[in-house]
Amino acid sequence: MADVAIICGSASDAAIADKAKKVLDEHKVSWDYQVISAHRDPDTLDAYVKSSTCKVFIAIAGLSAALPGVIASKTDRPVIGVPVSGTLNGLDAILSIVQMPKGVPVACVGVDNGDNAAHLAIRILKLGKK
Repeated sequence: MADVAIICGSASDAAIADKAKKVLDEHKVSWDYQVISAHRDPDTLDAYVKSSTCKVFIAIAGLSAALPGVIASKTDRPVIGVPVSGTLNGLDAILSIVQMPKGVPVACVGVDNGDNAAHLAIRILKLGKK
């Protein structure tokens, strides 16, 4: 299976996922892409996270941006959150992603910055190879 799982909370976030896919492709890192809402389809998200053998998750979400935290609550693998710009220019999503409770860590990159999420995932994967 893929090294990196990219999950968007909405199909409208696909352009941000495309940035991550491009970087991963350039570095020959395998990925899987899914659109699964933490709010609208929690059972599907739970099943996907539990069945995935990826090494790193990239979770792209706006508004309440619950997706990265929900994924992190279901796995001990690294989760990188990508906040999506919205009515508050992504501030709401950033705050949601960085305010995880103790024991549920999520890394956070800049608003709409799928590129940096992929670069961070690549660095994490390199650590596992040392």
